[in-house]
Amino acid sequence: MQRVLVMGCSGSGKSTFAMALARKFGLPYVSIDALFWKPGWVEPDRETFGQSMVSEAGKPAWIMDGNYTSHLGGELRRERADTVFWFDLPRRVCLAGALTRIAKTYGKVRPEMAPGCPEQFDFGFLRWIWNYRAKHRPRQLAFLAGLRPEQRLVTFTTRRQADAFLATAGA
Repeated sequence: MQRVLVMGCSGSGKSTFAMALARKFGLPYVSIDALFWKPGWVEPDRETFGQSMVSEAGKPAWIMDGNYTSHLGGELRRERADTVFWFDLPRRVCLAGALTRIAKTYGKVRPEMAPGCPEQFDFGFLRWIWNYRAKHRPRQLAFLAGLRPEQRLVTFTTRRQADAFLATAGA
């Protein structure tokens, strides 16, 4: 594994997994949320963000955590990835994960976020998680369907599966 995508619904545990995997394999960790957001939770223009993703995807090794498949760079990330981990967890698990994270880190900037973007309670974000399976999951499935046969796709339907993978990876 040299170029790894970690994808799935917010609150699924993908950032925690991606950071742990990067540490375990000594690969650079790239948070797409950190590339996307500007201080104060301001969205960048699509071109600037897309160029950032193209730049990161062009590097020889990385573990990228995040979705953003419809932006410039989404196709390139899929094309260059040798492995994709997809967190396909139930809605209740993702909501609980997001709410727990909010409670633990409220007002603080998490390691995988952009500077100036402290954790906050956001009904729009929780609605995004609630609607993920109906609205966003089909797009992720279509994105994943574009993987080539030699690319590895690992799907986790529980966090326990992700933890087990980490425990045995590289062993």
